[in-house]
Amino acid sequence: MTTEPLTLHLAAPRGFCAGVDRAIKIVELALEKWGPPVYVRHEIVHNRFVVDGLRDKGAVFVEDLDEAPADRPVIFSAHGVPKAVPAEARAREMVYVDATCPLVSKVHIEAERHHQNGLQMVMIGHAGHPETLGTMGQLPEGEVLLVETPDDVAGLEVRDPERLAFITQTTLSVDDTADIVAALQDRFPAIVGPHKEDICYATTNRQEAVKAMAPRIDAMLVVGAPNSSNSKRLVEVGQRAGCPYAQLVQRAADIDWRALEGIRSVGITAGASAPEVLIDEVIDAFRARFDVTVEPIETATENVEFKVPRVLREPA
Repeated sequence: MTTEPLTLHLAAPRGFCAGVDRAIKIVELALEKWGPPVYVRHEIVHNRFVVDGLRDKGAVFVEDLDEAPADRPVIFSAHGVPKAVPAEARAREMVYVDATCPLVSKVHIEAERHHQNGLQMVMIGHAGHPETLGTMGQLPEGEVLLVETPDDVAGLEVRDPERLAFITQTTLSVDDTADIVAALQDRFPAIVGPHKEDICYATTNRQEAVKAMAPRIDAMLVVGAPNSSNSKRLVEVGQRAGCPYAQLVQRAADIDWRALEGIRSVGITAGASAPEVLIDEVIDAFRARFDVTVEPIETATENVEFKVPRVLREPA
């Protein structure tokens, strides 16, 4: 350790959200109830450390349901799945548990309700992301149109501009989404929005903490996975809020120390699928190099908890 002083501003809230905590607990309880192996369609959450830990306990991660045997339980990831997936599981008479985050399920229900009312959907999201695929897969093909940027809105070809509604991926940047919504409302004044914001409370809270932190720091590290949408959005939010340097790191070993030479204050936060142990690891790495003072920046308190499915609360 050097005597060089460094202030670490620690964002709160950060790390695990209630949906991620529930999804991990579902896999652990399934392993306890049925024993290994338990199959999981797609990464249960987007974090290699978490996935590797569950794999060590007996979870087997697959991308398609046909990779899982019919005689072992299968779990659907927190990001949600198209309707065709549970339908296939039922057809194969599989035991399955849906770990979809309840806030993602809320968007699915919302899309279904609008569809029943004869509205075509516009989804604001990222092409190819599991949550986007799962949400679009709740309705027949062609009933959900995807837009990623305000420019995409101009090219939308809709069935009836007077019969539209929009939904969003839950892990987007609040500010980016607002720009796309404004473009949609400008082109389609009759478009129907969600009764309550689709972007989840955890995504919003973590972005607000970063905005509060950005003016006080020389650099920011976001602990999270490169395939984690909400983690990547935190990097972007920090940069737009005035932070001169922002880096996404999976672990302390990923820190680019040369980029941090001469800095005196660093902000640390974590995406919603990053466990606290990895944040502690990053703080310890700074303590090994600097005389560290930790200052929390708390912008919200979270006390949300989601119950696990009943099948996992019942005896085997």
